Amino acid sequence: MKKAILSSILMIALSISFVSCRETKDKAKDAIEETNEALKDVGEDMKKVGEDAKGAANKAMDAAKEMGDDMKDAGSEALDKAGDAAKKVGEDVKDAANKAADKTKAAVKEVEEEIEE
Repeated sequence: MKKAILSSILMIALSISFVSCRETKDKAKDAIEETNEALKDVGEDMKKVGEDAKGAANKAMDAAKEMGDDMKDAGSEALDKAGDAAKKVGEDVKDAANKAADKTKAAVKEVEEEIEE
């Protein structure tokens, strides 16, 4: 009788152990599936972040290129204005020299006329 009771207790313990292991296996399987889903979500999020970073970098490069073009245009414009100003100054100096030469000629003529008299 003791053997029958002990055998029954042993069978109950084994059946509880198998049920418990099966439940643990199922829980572990569920946890693995949830982890895989979370990793997929993280991967997708990282891909989106990478695409956003690439887009921002492209925008920054375009802005830098545009700024470079604007600086080049401003430099060209400044050189053109400086050239125009230098040309005008040159013309003014030439006009002043011509006027001075004309006045000198007139003064020489006056002096010659006075000497002749």
